[in-house]
Amino acid sequence: MQLVVARIGRAHGIKGEVTVEVRTDEPELRLAPGAVLATDPASAGPLTIETGRVHSGRLLLRFRGVSDRTGAEALRNILLIAEIDPDELPEGEDEYYDHQLIDLDVVTADGTEVGRITEISHLPTQDLFIVERPDGSEVMIPFVEEIVSEIDLEEQKAVITPPPGLIDDRAEIASSREDVSSREES
Repeated sequence: MQLVVARIGRAHGIKGEVTVEVRTDEPELRLAPGAVLATDPASAGPLTIETGRVHSGRLLLRFRGVSDRTGAEALRNILLIAEIDPDELPEGEDEYYDHQLIDLDVVTADGTEVGRITEISHLPTQDLFIVERPDGSEVMIPFVEEIVSEIDLEEQKAVITPPPGLIDDRAEIASSREDVSSREES
């Protein structure tokens, strides 16, 4: 099974290093020197990581055969893909690979069916489940502990406790303007 582990960013310096947008919780394992990664587009790879270091909070990589800025710039926006065993599990207890979460049924704590996870969207601040509802519409559910209370891979379900308005239109709106206008009328 293939897993996208990073996207190559801009060149850094003149010696062939590039910044990378990490898309794995295990960069020390997937993006270590010596790792050979497939690419998307496939014509750009495979790429072998020669060196890696952190500079100002960003991971910088250099690939075998890329020794100057021009070569590094040519790699911009290429996705790096690692081959993993589909039965392999992440090291952390509450960590999951996307392929483990896709197609899970999503239900509320009281058992109400919400839909099925069709995609995981990885945003800078959090991940989102894209859930297809029985009527064909989609709802986005933040993959955070406060909302996703349980992932049960054996039962193939994700249990959520959504706040009002997340999966329905019964949002509770509290406005200080209402309080002010009601006090003025009194």
